[in-house]
Amino acid sequence: MSELPQVEGVTNHWVQARGVEFHYAEAGSGDDVVLCLHGWPQHWYEWRHLMPALADRHRVLALDLRGFGWSEAPDGGYEKENLATDVLAVLDELGIQRVKLVGHDWGGWIGFLLCLREPRRFERFLAMDILPPWTGIKEMGPHVWRLWYQWMVLTPGLGYQLHRSGKLVPKVLVGSSKQRQVWDPATIHAFSDTFTEPARARAGVQMYRSFNLREMPGIVRGRYAKAHLEVPTLLLHGAEDPLPHQALKGYERHAEVMGLEIVPDCGHFMADEMPDLVAERAREFLSS
Repeated sequence: MSELPQVEGVTNHWVQARGVEFHYAEAGSGDDVVLCLHGWPQHWYEWRHLMPALADRHRVLALDLRGFGWSEAPDGGYEKENLATDVLAVLDELGIQRVKLVGHDWGGWIGFLLCLREPRRFERFLAMDILPPWTGIKEMGPHVWRLWYQWMVLTPGLGYQLHRSGKLVPKVLVGSSKQRQVWDPATIHAFSDTFTEPARARAGVQMYRSFNLREMPGIVRGRYAKAHLEVPTLLLHGAEDPLPHQALKGYERHAEVMGLEIVPDCGHFMADEMPDLVAERAREFLSS
């Protein structure tokens, strides 16, 4: 296993849920709990700036999803509804009934699924750099070409070798960012080194293979077409994010309680590129 990066005031813990051992980092204390969910190709360390910023008034947990970071990496179970079930099971094991939620990328997608499925368990949701699951072909169609990298990742053999090589993750982190100067070698290695392990390389591939080959057909047929979000939500989206914010047009039909802020001069990795802005928005929105 790769060495766990250290953040002042943050402790590391493991919990068994659904037969899988999950790692989570924790900062702060109290009954006001904030749960942070990372995206690909990252893990809990994505929240290294946000956790200390919220710890003075919240108990902050940053979970490693199945197959990522220091959580166990089984062969299967990477469908996003299943990952949402993982999150609920972890909360149950920790005896936590209700949280405020933060999610980025796949963690944001899973966050939307959680809020749609169990709205009473989530008080507020701060999402970053993700299109909600109800986004349709009409909105996404002109921008599908931007997702070419997903097919490279899910290609048998190729995606696995790219993860293990240590070359893919740095290119994704730097190439999808507007503020590229934030990626020093130590930070890049904190994320890329975990994927050199075979099980985690397979997990990275399965995130996209399961989505495109098993989940996407149901989404295209309208699985979330009638989704209605009840949890107060703020979606922050980088203006320079390869995921096109133009595809968010018409979100109000599904989410009258959601606000949208397009953040200028920011790419896909907002928590890394603009940590001060994210901390400010989180403190304001999660405390209101």
